[in-house]
Amino acid sequence: MKIAIHHREESYSEKWIAYCQKNNVDYKVVNCYDSDIVAQLHDCSGLMWHWTYSDSKAAHFARQLTYSLELTGKKVFPDSKTCWHYDDKVGQKYLFEAMDLPAIPTHLFYDRQDALAWCVKADFPIVLKLRSAGSPFASKVVNRKKEAKKLIRIAFGIGFPLSDGKPALKGEPLKSSNGLFRSVLSLFVTPKMPTSSQKGNVCFQDFISQNHLHSRVLVIGGRAILLNDEENVPDKRVSENPVPSETEKLCIKQAFVASAKLRAQCLAFDFIIHRNKPLLAGISYSCRIDKNNRGYWDKDMNWHSESFVIEDHMIKEFIQSIKENFFKLINI
Repeated sequence: MKIAIHHREESYSEKWIAYCQKNNVDYKVVNCYDSDIVAQLHDCSGLMWHWTYSDSKAAHFARQLTYSLELTGKKVFPDSKTCWHYDDKVGQKYLFEAMDLPAIPTHLFYDRQDALAWCVKADFPIVLKLRSAGSPFASKVVNRKKEAKKLIRIAFGIGFPLSDGKPALKGEPLKSSNGLFRSVLSLFVTPKMPTSSQKGNVCFQDFISQNHLHSRVLVIGGRAILLNDEENVPDKRVSENPVPSETEKLCIKQAFVASAKLRAQCLAFDFIIHRNKPLLAGISYSCRIDKNNRGYWDKDMNWHSESFVIEDHMIKEFIQSIKENFFKLINI
């Protein structure tokens, strides 16, 4: 058994390589951007590649490479069930509804008139959501119908940019819908800086007050870890026997249910607590990992006091899946 790892600084791969070296796991470093990447994996049982939405090149082919390798019998992290919905608010909407997972109500339209008709009856504020978090307009609170109608016209007209870093998209001009329209328009009249756009559809979510609690739960291999994603918030997990709040318990239990339904290798679940009920705001296999993990909860809500490295669990579970796959093949 040999594992291929695509290495990128400041990614999970640093800990994966360290784990292999420490535990004498046979591995080799590969470059998934090489044209002959499939040939590079010929002598490997699986590939581990921590790619993110901020890498536009990876977003173009990572899912296709993953699926193609899976068809050959190789294991991949993240696999298709874990990553196809990554950084995809549209995909997640359909997924949450199909799997009957409690989530923030999301309204998606592929027809301009349908969107405008819904807008007339909608309760404001609402939240504009673009498919990818990489867009400068990925999430925008809309307070008035007039503003929402202008955004709908943009969505079914010139569209919204899917890349950031444009000077015209920063600062004061975005504080009004008129400024937003001018900023978006400027993208298409400046030939020196072309950009792709999301157009032909528009997505809105119900507005949930920012005063509501936010919780992030990472589930991997039967373990649930609360990730402290807020600054200046005391980390209760440093204690030997932490007691989660009732809302945290609900989030942990719901994360286990969702993970089982999605059959994912590793997922972080973002919850918003609304009326004492956890609602899914999004899921992602790639997230900022807390450095102070002192333990985890199992499916029965038992606490296990165990200092560990989350990336180690990723690769341990991955190796186990390769072994299980091997025994299935030899028993066919």
